[in-house]
Amino acid sequence: MTEITYSIAEARNQFASIVRDAEETNRPVQVTRRGLPVVVILSAKEYAKLLVNQPKHDFWTAYLEWREKWDIDNLDIEPNDIWGDVRDRTPIPDTNPWD
Repeated sequence: MTEITYSIAEARNQFASIVRDAEETNRPVQVTRRGLPVVVILSAKEYAKLLVNQPKHDFWTAYLEWREKWDIDNLDIEPNDIWGDVRDRTPIPDTNPWD
């Protein structure tokens, strides 16, 4: 599929036409600034297709699915073996300047 590309100046001058083309052809239109892509214009139909493929759950659900997929609970790993030396348990010295 050939990419349709406009500079920002061209897109500003032809915006209505670009929107109509994106809607009718369902092809994305790339807008560039100094030759680098900065935005893509999509038809509502193409945008809806992107949204359908997105996960529809929160972080906690994704975390639980990850734990189940990798069977974390049945690994022979002690959390303290991994995280035991992460925190320095040295007592904090008394640094109160008002004493």
